[in-house]
Amino acid sequence: MSTNEAPLALGRSFHQALVSGDWDGIRALLHDDATWTLPGDNAISGTVDGADAVVERAQLIASYGLDFELLHILVSGENMALSLHNTARREDAVLDEYLATVCRLRDGKIAAIETYLSDVPGMNAFFV
Repeated sequence: MSTNEAPLALGRSFHQALVSGDWDGIRALLHDDATWTLPGDNAISGTVDGADAVVERAQLIASYGLDFELLHILVSGENMALSLHNTARREDAVLDEYLATVCRLRDGKIAAIETYLSDVPGMNAFFV
């Protein structure tokens, strides 16, 4: 596998596990000390530490009924990012945001995730 193929495959696996609710699959892609940082001031904001906490955050986000539309998987020599369009609706709020979930890789697994959002106020209103 070329140096760009491994991050690309990891990105595909992460997205597929997220949309299918394969929490063990996500856990297998993470280092034990993985972190995930999200902006905003809401139920999913801040940094979580440890692979189990990263999986719990993914479960919490998915519990809001999001559609995680994959636009692109972007790769560098050593890392990858998912370009997503996330949408969801509930009675009192609509989520419609574009984001980049940047994954720093170490030895073929995700060591750190940082998410960049197009609409932090909209995210704050949705994830209460």
